[in-house]
Amino acid sequence: MARTDSTLPRYYADANVNRPREYWDYEVLSVNWGSQDDYEVVRKIGRGKYSEVFEGVHVPTGDKCVVKILKPVKKKKIKREIKILQNLCGGPNIVKLLDVVRDPQSKTPSLVFECINNTDFKTLYPTLVDYDIRYYINEVLKALDFCHSQGIMHRDVKPHNVMIDHEQRKLRLIDWGLAEFYHPGREYNVRVASRYYKGPELLMDLQLYDYALDMWSLGCMLAAIVFRKEPFFHGYDNYDQLVKIARVLGTDGLFQYLDKYNLGIGSQAPSRHLGAVRRGKKRCP
Repeated sequence: MARTDSTLPRYYADANVNRPREYWDYEVLSVNWGSQDDYEVVRKIGRGKYSEVFEGVHVPTGDKCVVKILKPVKKKKIKREIKILQNLCGGPNIVKLLDVVRDPQSKTPSLVFECINNTDFKTLYPTLVDYDIRYYINEVLKALDFCHSQGIMHRDVKPHNVMIDHEQRKLRLIDWGLAEFYHPGREYNVRVASRYYKGPELLMDLQLYDYALDMWSLGCMLAAIVFRKEPFFHGYDNYDQLVKIARVLGTDGLFQYLDKYNLGIGSQAPSRHLGAVRRGKKRCP
């Protein structure tokens, strides 16, 4: 499906068009590996589909760090994450990549990051007052505006990937493993982001998406904090997720969106459910 100017993102559509190929072509990246012996793992602090995360120490200095040990994945995915983190280095509220190392025997790669004294969002968010909410959402917006200006979509914005040191009022956007370079007209994998934070374009398998999916995810975060309901849209599958969204926002915009891109909503499409929502009143999910 051809992409017209009217369907391009309003901002930063040409961010990579105007940059040299070596900026975004991560497959040609040559990784400069550091020494694994410079780091010691202290304790496990998290895990995900593609990695396990540990608190660590930089042996020569004694400084705390975070060591992300990657599970077996395609080399180009590892290179993509490294290249994106290198390109975003020094950006506002972007987690800092300190080193890239690998085990000499197994060749398992690890990414080493700055350490943030994070408070779990389930504990922190209920304590935030109006000014705190405005402040931290603005800090995430700074990070997203910067990465979008650099031609990069995060594609997994959610509370778990926003580290907050409330005492220092410091915020970092982390986990760039699903991030990707944006190119106008390119089709992307829709199996990104977590269900509760997926935008309608992902739920309807629209592969021609852009930076907007990050803004939707942040909007879901903001709504959850303000209304004290986490997650704000709580669907049990992608179709139900659309229904939950429609119950709050209505269906007019959704059906206009479907018509604009000539989209269906799948073989298990909840059209009758959406139709019922359309005829009824909006209510909370």
